[in-house]
Amino acid sequence: MSFDSALAFFMAIFVFGVTPGPGVFAVLARALGGGARASLFLALGMTVSDIAYLVFACLGLAAIAHGWAELFTVVRWLGAVYLIWLGIGIWRAPADDGVDRAAAPPVSRRASFVQGFLISASNPKVILFYIAFLPGFMDLASLRAGDIVLAAALTLAALMAGLMTIAAAAARARRLLRSPRATRALNRSAGAIMIAAGLFLASRAG
Repeated sequence: MSFDSALAFFMAIFVFGVTPGPGVFAVLARALGGGARASLFLALGMTVSDIAYLVFACLGLAAIAHGWAELFTVVRWLGAVYLIWLGIGIWRAPADDGVDRAAAPPVSRRASFVQGFLISASNPKVILFYIAFLPGFMDLASLRAGDIVLAAALTLAALMAGLMTIAAAAARARRLLRSPRATRALNRSAGAIMIAAGLFLASRAG
């Protein structure tokens, strides 16, 4: 992959990463509720899942999106239910102590990572995106291990940059809202976003 191709690849993945969808909605809701740092491992989980799909695509395993259709349906339903449950928790969070304490219950780094991984893994169409996308940047007929490593590294950097940019913007908006009334509205907005992300996943589970 040439420098020009690598730069174009990075920019295209960055745009793909900030395109509205369940992952972006989840990061946005988490950042609104707990700040940008609270979104880090959630975004990392989604990125690692995307990289796995990227590797599958590079290796020509497009059949995984079809052969494991039932498994993906189960994963998608689990992810949808979990997002809706978190959204309800955020919606019902108290606002007495201000924004910094009126957030969803703390989620461990491991749980955040797993949640992010499931959000991305529940959408097997991602691998189809990479299959259609990669030929424009890589010669898959003469693919080398170094090419896959480079593509994975660029994907990691681009997706994390995009998702954390969204998280930082949401966290900044969060800091501007300090009153209990504003916090309550923020919690309900964030909860509604998380619930909407879960419903979006559920709509794809049929």
